Amino acid sequence: MTNHQKRLAVPNSWPVERKTETFTVKAGAGPHGEAGVPLLILLRDVLGYVDSRKEARYALNQDSVLVNGDAVSDEARPIGMFDILAFAEREEYYRVFPDEGGRLALTSVDEDAASSRLGRISNKTAVPGGDVQLTLHDGTNVRVDAEDAGEYDTKDSIVVDNETKEIVAHFTYEEGALVTAVSGQHAGRIGEIDEIDVTLGSGSNAVTVSADDGDFETVEEYVVVIDENFTGDDE
Repeated sequence: MTNHQKRLAVPNSWPVERKTETFTVKAGAGPHGEAGVPLLILLRDVLGYVDSRKEARYALNQDSVLVNGDAVSDEARPIGMFDILAFAEREEYYRVFPDEGGRLALTSVDEDAASSRLGRISNKTAVPGGDVQLTLHDGTNVRVDAEDAGEYDTKDSIVVDNETKEIVAHFTYEEGALVTAVSGQHAGRIGEIDEIDVTLGSGSNAVTVSADDGDFETVEEYVVVIDENFTGDDE
């Protein structure tokens, strides 16, 4: 199996130039599915911390790069929306956040903000033992007690502590909630949900969002509930 990916065929969310060269690195197996950007691209092409795959492997073998609180050794590890990258020796911390146009961008945050990450609940299922499993947008799972499970629903967002892996905050998907568009023509825009228009049948519900730069409408799959600490304006 090839380790390369044609640049013209990469997802729109990848922060790479498509016409400069023919190939780029291929993402490995892991979170975020096909939308995940290989860590090497962020280290080499976005941050400029390394010049080659060899240098990236050396740096990662020193446990100097943390993703969501865990040391990463695979330069092809997929990185995606709301992941936290920490470079403790440099005292630099970044959150992966959707930019205008849907491209993933790195937003600098402080150490405290980098101690947890945001996740959108995409599925909720009962598991053996009586607990309930919340599956997040990147495919990771968080377990909650059955008696607490009623608080959470799909499309809600939770904040997970990177060290304890426990839920430290919960944001409900509802009218009035602060959201960011993560896909579609309005990707990167932030505002409050003004109205949720429920569509009968199998069609997607429409969401009207009130933003400082004007209202916009999109489908609810394209918005994620956040709070003011997750807008990139941490300072």
